[in-house]
Amino acid sequence: MLDDTDKRILRRFQTDPTLPIAELAHLAGVSTATCARRLQRMREAGILRAVTTVIDWAALGYSVEVSLRVQLDKTQPRAFDEFLAAARSVPEVIEAQTFLGQVDARLSVIARDMPHYQQVYRDKLLTLPHIADVEALMHVARVKFDETLPI
Repeated sequence: MLDDTDKRILRRFQTDPTLPIAELAHLAGVSTATCARRLQRMREAGILRAVTTVIDWAALGYSVEVSLRVQLDKTQPRAFDEFLAAARSVPEVIEAQTFLGQVDARLSVIARDMPHYQQVYRDKLLTLPHIADVEALMHVARVKFDETLPI
């Protein structure tokens, strides 16, 4: 498990993963070598999987975001696998999740505007295999987006 030093490093690292290792070490109160060694150990343990870039889709002209709640025809043995494989191939689908319960999957879909969304919905999403029912939820505002953990 993580000790206090690992947690200090992670708190600083998740706030700004672009910090130079020396600055990260200074902020976490450890030597540069210790910081580098501990980050490497956390990568090897799978705690740190990747450093990613977050793109502001709206700044690129994608002003519509819709969540689709999908119920699948579960009488088909490979319904989940085939649905998810097809959903992954739709560029406007930026996230796919599966659930246990009444909703089987949720897709986050982005579009430039409503006509673009309607085209994506009709031509790409409604043609996905094994859909029994779909409910669209239009995003109005993102109230909170924070992927940092309370370490």
